[in-house]
Amino acid sequence: MKYQTVLFDLDGTLTDPGVGITNSVAYALEKSGADVPDRTSLYRFIGPPLLESFQRFCGFSEEEARQAIRYYREYFQEKGIWENRVYDGMEEFLEGLRDSGRMLLVATSKPEPFARQIMEHYHLAEYFAYVGGSGLDETRTDKAEVIAYVLEAAGVTDKSHALMVGDREHDIIGAKKNGLDSAGVLYGYGSREELEAAGADYIADSLESLKEIISH
Repeated sequence: MKYQTVLFDLDGTLTDPGVGITNSVAYALEKSGADVPDRTSLYRFIGPPLLESFQRFCGFSEEEARQAIRYYREYFQEKGIWENRVYDGMEEFLEGLRDSGRMLLVATSKPEPFARQIMEHYHLAEYFAYVGGSGLDETRTDKAEVIAYVLEAAGVTDKSHALMVGDREHDIIGAKKNGLDSAGVLYGYGSREELEAAGADYIADSLESLKEIISH
């Protein structure tokens, strides 16, 4: 098989965290004294590292962004983490990949403890050999760093048979920096234009088309 190892982003790829993340961002902005825009404009926070997003989208200084993250986590740890849902058909899709003998990994910019909680809660952890993410102290948030960390933790040395799957440009760029092929999914929060501009090797508009890409 061409792709023996498949790495997955979490938010917008395995689960739809739209409600929980936007509620957490809105809470953080309100506590920071900033204007809270409509929910759809907060979807851009899904995927990229929070420190980068608060600075880029809200004009916060690094110190202000770090405080906003602390506010974000006040809500997220209590409520936001569970305002989430697994995409339809995902469990069957993952089960099929695992049963075909492939190694499945998670590489997310979400803090690793939260990612593992989510994977366990939604009964997805059983399909994965390793779940890796960023540090709670905002270290290892860059997607390329996360991917490199997960590959090393899982003992993957043959990158020619590994594929990174994600819904945002960060997933595609991170894959390229690590010498991996990448597949962008359109059912998440990134557009075809964003994924193509980042240089995705494949674009999938559904789990069925993603399965064909992985299995070809």
